[in-house]
Amino acid sequence: MKFLSLILILAIPLLSSCSSSKLVNEWRSPEAVNFEANKVLVIGLANDKELRRQFETELTSQLEKNNVTAVRSIDFFETAFTDERKSEEELNKIEQQLLQAGFDAILFSKVTGSEDKVTAVQQMRNLNDTFRNFKEDFYESQDLYSSRITYESYTLYHAETNLYCICVEKERELLWSGNIDIVESPNRNRGIRDYIKTLIEILDERQLLIVDL
Repeated sequence: MKFLSLILILAIPLLSSCSSSKLVNEWRSPEAVNFEANKVLVIGLANDKELRRQFETELTSQLEKNNVTAVRSIDFFETAFTDERKSEEELNKIEQQLLQAGFDAILFSKVTGSEDKVTAVQQMRNLNDTFRNFKEDFYESQDLYSSRITYESYTLYHAETNLYCICVEKERELLWSGNIDIVESPNRNRGIRDYIKTLIEILDERQLLIVDL
């Protein structure tokens, strides 16, 4: 599977805000066993250049703290790299540039969509509690029919991160793909940190890039 063909996807804004994130599904190649890269290129696909810079900087920093040599794409590519569509020939040349520069992995993140959500907020009860029986559940849920219930709306972002191997003499293959949902928050910095924290924890648990000796 060619990694760089995915760059042809139209750039959409990387998450602009979020407060919590959760892995919803993932796929892992059977060959991705304790995969440790010598040098990984970090790409955050976004049409907001400042957001892209912020995301790549934070993710690169966290990888470095885990003894992973990481480079921001904004430091490797020209700033106009994602502004125009690339031909297959151009993408092949870029692949060779990455190999010659010593990269053997790419961590590629993007937002794939979003949806608006509405949730009911009960005034009289912590919804995190567990009902013990039907009577309790029904009794405390009756306010859903009254004006005492309030509703909150929020945006749920769907993000995807893919880990590719660009090892010499091997197909540019997908090693791991994870879909992470992010709940909107007014604090963009916190949202980025939260997403990256979740991603780093997953990579550590799966022994991908972050490999415990």
